[in-house]
Amino acid sequence: MAAQATLHCLTGCAIGEIAGMAIGTALAWHNVPTMILAIVLAFVFGYSLTMRGVLRAGLDMRGALRVALAADTVSIAIMELADNATIVAFPGAMDATLSDALFWLSLALSFVVAFLITTPVNRWMIGRGKGHAVVHQYH
Repeated sequence: MAAQATLHCLTGCAIGEIAGMAIGTALAWHNVPTMILAIVLAFVFGYSLTMRGVLRAGLDMRGALRVALAADTVSIAIMELADNATIVAFPGAMDATLSDALFWLSLALSFVVAFLITTPVNRWMIGRGKGHAVVHQYH
């Protein structure tokens, strides 16, 4: 269950992270604004995927937002910390362009690291009725 929850979070984070890094890199932004955009978009897409499901289950927008915030905030925050730290630590990754294999390789590696670090956290939270456990009643 924790691995599924982490993959769900990772999907939203990856969409936002890739979009943000690609936009910032394509526009030749400096590293900090690019990472900020990627992080903001990771949260937006992560929350949006959860909200989509709970809205379909019948919750109103406000209720869906509350569920998404409760379910995903810790998971996305840890995931973003792990994947951005990996990219920063990967030699040359912050200077790579969209056409460089290094850009895509470091991004893919950052998602693997984020998954490995976040899965035990999600397992711990689900075991205590927190995190993604609050979403399960709407599936």
